[in-house]
This record gives sequence, structure tokens and C-alpha cells, in this order.
Amino acid sequence: MSVSLDNLCVHTITTKPWGLDTAARKYAAAGVKGMSIWRDAAQAFDGSIKAAGQMVRDEGIDIVSYVRGGFFSALEASDRQKAIDENKIIIDEAAELEAPLIALVVGATPGQSLFESRQQITDGIAAVLPHAEAAGVKLGIEPLHPMYADSRSAVTTMAQSNAICDAINHPYLGIALDVFHVWWDDQLEEQTRIAGEKERLFAFHICDWKDQPEDMLNDRGLMGEGVIDIPQIRSWVNASGFSGYEEVEIFSNKYWAMDQDQYLEMIKEAYLKTV
Repeated sequence: MSVSLDNLCVHTITTKPWGLDTAARKYAAAGVKGMSIWRDAAQAFDGSIKAAGQMVRDEGIDIVSYVRGGFFSALEASDRQKAIDENKIIIDEAAELEAPLIALVVGATPGQSLFESRQQITDGIAAVLPHAEAAGVKLGIEPLHPMYADSRSAVTTMAQSNAICDAINHPYLGIALDVFHVWWDDQLEEQTRIAGEKERLFAFHICDWKDQPEDMLNDRGLMGEGVIDIPQIRSWVNASGFSGYEEVEIFSNKYWAMDQDQYLEMIKEAYLKTV
């Protein structure tokens, strides 16, 4: 599949200094067709969440996903129930936005095994899926890099994500593949193929892993700036049947500090060079 700006989506967190209305206007003017909206950006909009979604669509931008839900694991049952209740609220917000998908950062809990956390994650997702289906909002498990396995995500591979999807077996549950988190996995091609065969590859996030990053959270690179073979991974994703937006999700103190109009042009240029 050839790559053009028609497939480009940018997360609001990528251009963090801009409010949602500014981001929508600037993305549209730059030819960006899709936006994934972070919860804080939607909640900061001067008006309702429903109005925020309408404003974005009025700019000609497709809302690709709502970010983020999850964090289902906890030592106490009461805290796990709070997470379930909060995720139902997030689902309702996504429905108000008319966002078709919520990206899930599923959580992990120090003091218990990753196996126990994964079971709690599975149970938590299963508990909210009927609510998601009723709202018409799909859920995408986003496996995170193992460096976040302590407290952000007990799910670090596509294989673990596929296993949870197999256990629950619901058409509204799938996977959001972010190259930053899974590029290192020698099973990535096979597990992406499996996700495609089971029609559960819901999202594809791109950025780059810089050699010797200065910060393990907020020093992601533009596409082509680091070590990830994005064209190779894209070929596996496309071969799986995925044809949706490619979502640029970059946390970067460096890029947040620069002129965001210039940065957006850099994003477009870097994106097109990954073909």
C-alpha cells in the first residue's frame, strides 16, 4: 500500500502545547486527515465532550481513537472495581466524541506477579466489554515495552495481547500495535499475522526509538530518526489486512518545546519518508 497523507493521523499528545481546537484547525490546514484525542485534551475543551467531537469533525478531521482507558489491575478488589467503573465512563466519553476505538494501557501492580495482573486485566476488560458494545466503541489492548512492566502494563507483547483476546473472544476487543513498544519482538511478524487473521488488529501507532534516548518516556523520535524499521513493520501490518490510519504518537520534551507549526511539517515530512 502506498503511503500518503490520507493515512496520516496525529495524536493530540504529539502536539501537546496546542489545545484541541487549535490542533484540529492546524491539522486540517496541514492536510492531516485523522486525529486521536487524548482524554485530557477532550476534557479541557471549552464545551462538552460531544461538542469537542463535533468541532473536530467540522474541521474535516476523522476521530480515530480516544486515549486512553485501562489500568485494570490492583491489589484490592475495591480498586479493581473502581477501574471498571472509570473505564465505563471513558467508554461513554468516547461514544459522545463518536470515537470508534479506545486504546487501553492495561496496567500492572507492584506487589503482585505479572501473571496475576494479566488475569485481573482479562477480567476487567471482560467486565466492561458489554458496556463498550452497547456504546458502539471498540477496545484495543496496546502492549507496552517491557520497561513499563512494573506499573504501566503487564502486557508487553503481541502474543500476550492475542492471548487475552483469545480468552475473551469478543469482536469489540482487539489490539493497538505501537512500533515503539514492540519493534524488538522476534515474534512480531507472526503475531501480527495472527491478529489479522482473527480481525483484531484495530490500530497502528508509529514513531521511532532513538539510539540512547535521554528520557525513556519523553524522548521518542520522529519516524526515521531512530532504529525501528517502520517500513518492514508496516508491511506486516498491511499484509494482515489492516488499512486504517497510521497514528503518530510521540512524547518528546524536545519537540514540545519547539514551534509546533514547524514540528507538524517535520512530522509530515518524516512520515512520507518512511514509505
